[in-house]
Amino acid sequence: MDFINKIDADILLWIQEYLRNGILTPIMKFITHLGDAGLMWIAIALLLLCFKKTRKVGAMCACALVMSLLINNVILKPLIARVRPYEVIDGLVLLVKKAHDFSFPSGHTASSFACAVVIFKQMPKKYGIPALVMAFIMGFTRLYIGIHYPTDVLAAIVTGTLCAIIGMKIVDTIIEKRR
Repeated sequence: MDFINKIDADILLWIQEYLRNGILTPIMKFITHLGDAGLMWIAIALLLLCFKKTRKVGAMCACALVMSLLINNVILKPLIARVRPYEVIDGLVLLVKKAHDFSFPSGHTASSFACAVVIFKQMPKKYGIPALVMAFIMGFTRLYIGIHYPTDVLAAIVTGTLCAIIGMKIVDTIIEKRR
């Protein structure tokens, strides 16, 4: 595990040293705050629920987001209890205020992938591709600002994607039973 922690730390310090700059930092902070409490993705799910044509996709997004919250924030974070990187990596500067929960996995990234994968799979690619791009950018912002380890983000991509797949299946099953 020390090997993985070293790679995580090296990546974060490399991002801080070579990618952070005065132009990108306000953009990254803005994007990362769009994901606070999953609000951007919740808003998208609610918007999709408003229209009959996209209601099923909205329900799938909502289901995936609820599962992501439960699995990542309620179960995994306290179970694994990984300390945030800015608390243990010498020289890492956090660009936002400190978080009050644990680090693994990234809730922002997981909720982003939970919703974006549903949109990618269920809607035209002109919506799905930008949703996935935004999810990847959200995950990267978590590294850029120094609040998550790379492995937190990678795990969240996996759990968020799984929540999307399961959420789609649950909603499809419910709709089939109602017919």
